[in-house]
Amino acid sequence: MAQERQLRERVASGVAWNIGEKVGSTLLQIIVSVVVANRIMPIDMGIIAVLSVFISLAQVIIDSGFSQTLIRKQNPTEGDFKAVFRFNLIASIILYLSLVAISPYLAQYYKWDMLRHIAPVLILLLPLNAFCVIQNTIMVREFRFAQLSTIIFLSSLFSGTLAIVMALSGFGIWSIVAQRIGMIACKAVLLWWKSPWRPSRKVECSSLKEMAPYSLRLIATDMITSLYNNIAKLFIGSRYGGDMLGYFNQAQNLKDTPVNATMQSIQSVTFPALSKIQDDEKKFDDSYRRVVMVTAFIMLPVMAGLIATAQDFYTLLLKPEWHPAIPYFRILCMIGFFYPIAAISYNVLKVSSNGKIILRLEIIKKAAMTLMLYITIPISVKAIAWGMVAMAALELVLNFAATRSYTGLTTWRLLRTLLPICALTATMYCAVMLIGAHLSELPTWAVLFSKIAAGITVYTLGAMLTRMESWSEMITIGKGLLGINKEL
Repeated sequence: MAQERQLRERVASGVAWNIGEKVGSTLLQIIVSVVVANRIMPIDMGIIAVLSVFISLAQVIIDSGFSQTLIRKQNPTEGDFKAVFRFNLIASIILYLSLVAISPYLAQYYKWDMLRHIAPVLILLLPLNAFCVIQNTIMVREFRFAQLSTIIFLSSLFSGTLAIVMALSGFGIWSIVAQRIGMIACKAVLLWWKSPWRPSRKVECSSLKEMAPYSLRLIATDMITSLYNNIAKLFIGSRYGGDMLGYFNQAQNLKDTPVNATMQSIQSVTFPALSKIQDDEKKFDDSYRRVVMVTAFIMLPVMAGLIATAQDFYTLLLKPEWHPAIPYFRILCMIGFFYPIAAISYNVLKVSSNGKIILRLEIIKKAAMTLMLYITIPISVKAIAWGMVAMAALELVLNFAATRSYTGLTTWRLLRTLLPICALTATMYCAVMLIGAHLSELPTWAVLFSKIAAGITVYTLGAMLTRMESWSEMITIGKGLLGINKEL
């Protein structure tokens, strides 16, 4: 019982520190994005988007597989950490050299000469990240989220400040490159400073062989996922041009900022926590449902609010050259209704399964996405965006259906948990749009402020008056974090 209480307290503390860091980093990222976007052109964002596709694919090998296996493994040895560190570092160097070698051909294909100059610098993200993955993994395993969150925030602050200074000084696209390189470089330095772990010269290949079956399945599935999450950008850039890709990518980045921040906060804590209770079916099922409930309670109104305020947000903060991105932003925000819950279900599969079902599931999903891309790419960029929303919904259905073999959480129980949150979110959205329609003659900043205030008020009061379970859960968690009540 004492051990269970300690785990709950560590999870609560971890979530609190992660959310605090993500809120700060998200606000900072929004400020940086606005300042930089107002000083670059859409095609600059398109160049970064194309390179990011290849970097993301390469990053999967470094971030996934063996690193996640170390988190999942009950008692990893020192040899395990050393072997994974060596693997990550060698793989990152090989991938860096390979991507730099093909960058001139990419520049020629897209007719963007700047790409060949940007690539060798931006792709340094790979070895820099590989250099500190093990330190990050150890901190996650040990629930040192306060320290990890501080490191991430300081890195975001450093890189964001650097990007703003360079953007205001006229460096254009290089300000984005500096931000991304500065972020991971600062994080690497701080992780090595704060972590006592250091690799030794002795290499134990047996550790990699032991972890390989599960790890390689994760690498394969995450590689497929990363490819399909980004492949549309390659087609948009080649078929519809750099400006259109810039609009799409900028809209996607703004949508991803709150979604990824929240999901990283929750998943980075829940994955190791669920791993520790995977043998207790009742606790595992209840924890799974509660994580889904709290995530939906936070994410659904946030995404609905972004859709309702998109026009005001763009008009107030971004120059007119970026306003064509508004329709894509609104459509892509709908992915946020489905992705968070799908990601939690995926986490459950990573904890409970041996990885085989994950690979089979990804093959099915990607076959469906191939069909979706085949249909939507020739139509328009907007059709591609709608197709991505449909795929997010399908992914949620498939991921949850797959977890039914490993948990006792039924479909009906999940619906009973989510339907009240969906109804309240819809009510909030209607209220916000109604307020906006009645105040359309006011200045944009006043309309935006009024919409946000109305949304928060309607959602909070609705949850309180209807005594929603999710609201009670949030209050309980809040009290636990403040030390008022330790029960989660």
